[in-house]
Amino acid sequence: MRLATKIAFGLLTAATAQVVPLSPAAAQAPADSAAASKYVDDLSGRVFAILKDKSLSRSQIRARFRQMLPSEFDLDEIGNRLIRRYRSQITANQYAAYKAALPEFAIDAYGDRLMNYADAKVQPIRTVPRGTKGDIDVYSRVTTPNKAPFDAIWTLRPEGGSYKVLNLTISGINLALTQEADFSSYIAKNGFDALVAFLKSANAKASA
Repeated sequence: MRLATKIAFGLLTAATAQVVPLSPAAAQAPADSAAASKYVDDLSGRVFAILKDKSLSRSQIRARFRQMLPSEFDLDEIGNRLIRRYRSQITANQYAAYKAALPEFAIDAYGDRLMNYADAKVQPIRTVPRGTKGDIDVYSRVTTPNKAPFDAIWTLRPEGGSYKVLNLTISGINLALTQEADFSSYIAKNGFDALVAFLKSANAKASA
């Protein structure tokens, strides 16, 4: 599988997966559960509204995603998580190059994956607090025509009176951990500079 596909921040990368039962803890909703559920509902609604707009070309859809998604995902936190094993080993210049290349790559990859699921619907069903920083997990049911539904968990962090997405867990698969493993494997085989070069190359192709 191509690296770009493996580390794409796609909500819907497991459209044929089976539904995972909710944990007992998910039934204990925090006080701000309504706000968190509404955030996920609103975000998914805006995403799929773009996908369903027949007047937009593929390049225009990607452009819309580039405008919208960076404000919804905590790309700094996500980016740091993906290279945490190597953070102490790289130089300031290497880190700066990585931080500059990652956002566009992540958004393009996420947008490309979403384009395959214009008919999907996301329904928040439960919330549960997570950690000590006010994070919250929103459990949601994802359905697409003629396919088995599956569950996705959005990990959110409060920011500026709203939320940002930190991670997604799809049918029990933690994407942050999976993506971190993919990055680490690529770096181990090719070096950190090669990862940055790969990100830049993918960005250039996406912009062409």
